[in-house]
Amino acid sequence: MPVYRPDDSVTLPLLEREPELAAAANAVDALCGSKRSGGLLVYRGAAGLGKTALLSEVRRLATGRCAVWSARGGETVTSVPFHVVRQLLQPALTDAESASVPASEPASEPADGPTDARELLGDRYEIVGPALGIAPPGEQHADPQGVRDGLDVLVERLAAVHGPLVLLVDDAQWADLETLAWLTSFAERPAGGLPVLIVVAYRTEEAIGETEWFLQKIGVAAKLLVTLSELTSDATAELARAALGEHADDPFCREVWAVTGGNAYETVELLAKVRDSGLEPIEDFAGELRALGASARGTGLIARLEELGPATTRFAWAAAILGTDISLDLAISLSGMSHEEAAQCAERLRAARILVGTDPLEFVHPLIAGAVYRAIPPGVRTAMHGLAAWAVSRSGRGSAAAAPHLLEVHPDGDPELVEQLREAAAEHLAVGAPDAARRCLERALVEPPLETVRPQVLYELGCATLLTSPATTVGHLRAALDTAQLDEGLRVDVVFRLAQALTHNNQTGDAAHVVATEVARTEEGPDKLRLQGAHFLWEGVQAIEENGPERSRRLARLADGLTGRDNTERVLLMLRAFDGTARGESAEENVQIGERALIDGRLAPGVGWADTAWGFEPPALLGLSYAFADRLDRAESLFQEGLRAFEISGWSGGHLAFAHALVGYGHRRRGRLADAETYLRESLRLADRVGNGLPMHWDAACMLIDTLLARGHVDKALEAAERHAFAPPYSSSIVIPDASSVRGRLLLALGRTKEAVAELEAAGQALTARGRHNIVMAPWACDLARAVADDDPRRAAHLASYARDRAERFGTHTAIGVALCCAASLKEGAEKVELLAQAVAHLEASPSAYELAVARVEYGVAAGFPAELACGLELAESCGADGLADRARRAMDARPAPH
Repeated sequence: MPVYRPDDSVTLPLLEREPELAAAANAVDALCGSKRSGGLLVYRGAAGLGKTALLSEVRRLATGRCAVWSARGGETVTSVPFHVVRQLLQPALTDAESASVPASEPASEPADGPTDARELLGDRYEIVGPALGIAPPGEQHADPQGVRDGLDVLVERLAAVHGPLVLLVDDAQWADLETLAWLTSFAERPAGGLPVLIVVAYRTEEAIGETEWFLQKIGVAAKLLVTLSELTSDATAELARAALGEHADDPFCREVWAVTGGNAYETVELLAKVRDSGLEPIEDFAGELRALGASARGTGLIARLEELGPATTRFAWAAAILGTDISLDLAISLSGMSHEEAAQCAERLRAARILVGTDPLEFVHPLIAGAVYRAIPPGVRTAMHGLAAWAVSRSGRGSAAAAPHLLEVHPDGDPELVEQLREAAAEHLAVGAPDAARRCLERALVEPPLETVRPQVLYELGCATLLTSPATTVGHLRAALDTAQLDEGLRVDVVFRLAQALTHNNQTGDAAHVVATEVARTEEGPDKLRLQGAHFLWEGVQAIEENGPERSRRLARLADGLTGRDNTERVLLMLRAFDGTARGESAEENVQIGERALIDGRLAPGVGWADTAWGFEPPALLGLSYAFADRLDRAESLFQEGLRAFEISGWSGGHLAFAHALVGYGHRRRGRLADAETYLRESLRLADRVGNGLPMHWDAACMLIDTLLARGHVDKALEAAERHAFAPPYSSSIVIPDASSVRGRLLLALGRTKEAVAELEAAGQALTARGRHNIVMAPWACDLARAVADDDPRRAAHLASYARDRAERFGTHTAIGVALCCAASLKEGAEKVELLAQAVAHLEASPSAYELAVARVEYGVAAGFPAELACGLELAESCGADGLADRARRAMDARPAPH
């Protein structure tokens, strides 16, 4: 196997890997050729079968033709978030020379562009920089998906600056989960011709749990996935003769194979020892091979290490505790020896082929590192981890760097260790590694913390998983709430976060109950008012509630005298504006209430989209209130602000998905249907990365189906409904627009009238019982009127009258215009024409272009006005309402030609 040691007199050939080498050569040629096509190669197998050698060959093939960066996992640093990705990409950001490409290679010549890290990352610097270790962590929790997206962008920009890239990852079985999550998502991206070749190697027997799951997904995405096997006896003989000379006889070579089992690493090490010992490679001395081979692994290796003396053994132990990229200063501190003595120990270990390098040091092979680490007596190993944590912290590297060692220390009720773990968790959260933070906080609980500190640790543990696992968050926060020592001030935060997590976990009813219980036990004051705000929030957004009208009356009374003097009052005003909107109360009054929640027309600090005190729900509800009040300018401004806030914060999961849905719905209400569809499909794509069946899925799917129906794309609407399981039982949170109403409209479009009527009737009963009468937010009445018109015209007329009455109470031109169109659909002759003329007049004064297009087409058809039909057709086309445009064309074609 190819072992490139500076002290080796020969480089051994790479045997029985011809297909793998050919695939690697083809991949590098494709990367560096005119098409610059990237890809993914995966080499896997047991330890010592030559995976590292294959990566070395890929490096050799690519060197001088493109930029090559590499990284390696380490057994003792798997818990360090982004450890591998930092090795991989930091050189490109901290050392411009490391990725330079010779000017003699014009095909891969770097493009002009930014080389500074801030320039490369742009707005994402504050999000990705901490994960890469090139910027200090911020105060906010970074969204893991946002960090992964930022890494994607960074690699794209590095490829644009440096030309084709080769990224090598060895020992991926020990890579941190954060790196593996990014590699998996990057590998699964749609093929887009990005000139990046990723080559991953890992041990199959060491890949377990989540690591195995990630590596399997990476393997599925790979162009080439190879499981390496042991060398044959023939290949072993060829290696032996290459290393020892052609006079190595067959019996000796067969014994080499028997001793090593065809393991490439052990074969190379054994041959090196034969050469160093001067053993003649003939049958007479074959019996000595087993003793030589034993010294290269396991107990034999440890015995060889001990022969180097206690000081050298202690230094090797220190290196094994520190893992990879071993700092000489830390190793000296941990081994407790002088710099001179440490240098002598390191030199002996290099001569024994145990360590390589100077500062940093590395083990020659992970098999050696693992053997040395496991040879340390358990009690000594634990104590050394404690010393390592102290040394790392004292060196100024921070609690996060010390965390892998802190996790290995035996629990002992140490308050200082608990604080270090909490600090490490905070750093992990700031770089987008909630799982690493969770491990630290769970370990802090085991220590255990002081009883007064335990509730804080539970709260922090709950917050650590809020963005990624609401269900896990619920358990931790309930435990914190049940703790007797919970501080009253912190208790409010715990309750609010618990309600938030329950809602995100599709348990909105439970969220409202939790807050109601807490309101009842809290004394009058700011804390109680905040809890009341939270209670109104979660009660108001749950899909089913026992007494909606009574809740609305309580909220109205509470909000009536509020001026918006603090953020709790502002949130209550936002909730009151949305509740009035849902109830169909005066839109103008709702807008005035909403304005009191703002400062100079803008969201106040602390209640913004990315502020964690109240969450994104209040500004979202305020924006929807503006949208349904025909104040789309204000709504779109708020929605775009939310989208931008989440992008800047790096929240690329559910938050960004919901923001895309809101922006898309703003386009839908404006009549820009194609734009609406684009945003809503992107919302669902983002939501799919978080999980299935969450509230954000329901909103985006409902808005998309509503948009597709407006476009006349019924088949696509049905496809979306089936793909996203858009059917009862619906979400535990309200869906905008009303889910049952939109499903009823879909069923009508499919000709399934009986099912549609049942769906729309159920919607009407649920909404009216709750006191919600907004006919635009929940258009059940108009659609039901049309559905029953033929069989029960009196009932249809009653429904149309109800819709018109509610629309006039609400007072927007959109609502009134829609209600007039509904009433007109039940009439004939002049009465129909008159109602449609009124609808057109109202909708012309509204921002709702699609609804205006509908009214114009219907008016043109009913009145026989070609000019009106032509206007309707033009407007339908500009809206992207293909079905409506087709109807207008058919109506124009059906008109008799003028004489």
